[in-house]
Amino acid sequence: MNDIDVFLDALWLEQGASEHTLSAYRRDLIAWQTYLERFDETLLAPDPARFSAWLDERQQAGYQLRSNARLLSSLRSFYRWAQLGGHIDHDPLAEVALPRVRPSLPNTLEEEEVDRLLLAPDTTTALGLRDRAMLELLYACGLRVSELVGLSSDTVNLRQGVVRVRGKGDKDRLVPMGDEAVGWLEEYLARGRPALMADVTRPALFPGRGGNAMTRQTFWHRIKIHAVTANITRSLSPHTLRHAFATHLLNHGANLRVVQLLLGHSDLSTTQIYTHVAQARLEQLHADHHPRG
Repeated sequence: MNDIDVFLDALWLEQGASEHTLSAYRRDLIAWQTYLERFDETLLAPDPARFSAWLDERQQAGYQLRSNARLLSSLRSFYRWAQLGGHIDHDPLAEVALPRVRPSLPNTLEEEEVDRLLLAPDTTTALGLRDRAMLELLYACGLRVSELVGLSSDTVNLRQGVVRVRGKGDKDRLVPMGDEAVGWLEEYLARGRPALMADVTRPALFPGRGGNAMTRQTFWHRIKIHAVTANITRSLSPHTLRHAFATHLLNHGANLRVVQLLLGHSDLSTTQIYTHVAQARLEQLHADHHPRG
């Protein structure tokens, strides 16, 4: 087993890193290792000057500053692990610094656009009921799409109005659903799910084909269909309703720490991006409607 595999195994065991995260680390480390092999250098003993030269090559190839910043973060995690494990004496990239990356504002929706999107599914059908319940839950709870499609029937407590969500690092959190989402879930469980599943004892709360849990790709395809119905022309992402959830809560006076807990962010700084979104929205409203905007 090579050093990259050992590092990724440690990352999975100690931090519960997801497959997506592990794949990103592997991609970054292999790319760095491949570059070093051009100079007969190894991953554990690179010339520190090589990294800056590599960044210059990447920039000329069209890579953005944000991509390079993420790359440096991956490599530093690897070298930190290698140093703690006694594989190296010091981090060869310790002195490398990148310009501060200004966080990009996440794409979100206006409240009126969210209303149109939620109304788009045809709730006279089982599929429409499923999609409406999923959209309501996604917006009411600020879930990641992977968290939503991974829900099982025993994670929802309709009487208490909460859903138990397993987030990053296999950490569980309880999130209140609100009356509207609870109502649509009740309707879906009564009329929609039994029509979509021959065996309702199977665990998937929101089944796709064959009664198995829906994939993220399938749900994202369904959102795009409903966005067309709702006449939403701006670009969407799988996180759009999660972003809307956080932004709208802050717009209505929610505490940032509460939003952090609801989103399942381990670091408050991750949540603070939504304060920038709210501020940007206020500035735009002022520019659009103030007589001297």
